[in-house]
Amino acid sequence: MTDKLYGYVRVSTKDQNEDRQLIALKEYSVPENRIYTDKISGKDLNRPQYRRMVRKLQRGDVLVVKSIDRLGRNYEEILEQWRFLTKEKQAEVVVLDMPLLDTRKSRDLTGTLIADIVLQLLSYVAQTERENIRQRQREGIAAAKARGVRFGRPRKEIPKEFLDLREQWQRHEINSRVAARRLHVAQDTFLRWANGR
Repeated sequence: MTDKLYGYVRVSTKDQNEDRQLIALKEYSVPENRIYTDKISGKDLNRPQYRRMVRKLQRGDVLVVKSIDRLGRNYEEILEQWRFLTKEKQAEVVVLDMPLLDTRKSRDLTGTLIADIVLQLLSYVAQTERENIRQRQREGIAAAKARGVRFGRPRKEIPKEFLDLREQWQRHEINSRVAARRLHVAQDTFLRWANGR
């Protein structure tokens, strides 16, 4: 057994700060060269640093994370990863924010049962929070639209020359590509204007 400490840090976007997690891992004595950081959403496991770290993990190594939602936000995925890490890789997992989720302790049947229950509950909470965030975003967007807020780029103003070019296009004197080029817009834009959309 190699018994090396590894750390995993994840923040959802490049703008978020990972310092809080890094400090916690360093205080736990995880060597800096064995801390892997992803700045990407936890919605799935398509995370380069996480994959790289998992490839290095060997039997008896210890993976340390600040909280369970750093492994992911999807309930099934967190449970599947937990089983993969602890059963297939035979690594230990330590969740700093939840001492019950330390696979090195209480390896008897009762300890395993308690850890499994806590893990399932926390995974469920993480996924529920993710779904709540999405719901709040949808509600916020709907409320903003109801207030007249427009999303996306502002619509391009229709040039004065458009009416003349549309008439030429309707009489089949020019095609939509030529009309669009003369107006310095995309062909789709010209067609959208011409069809009143």
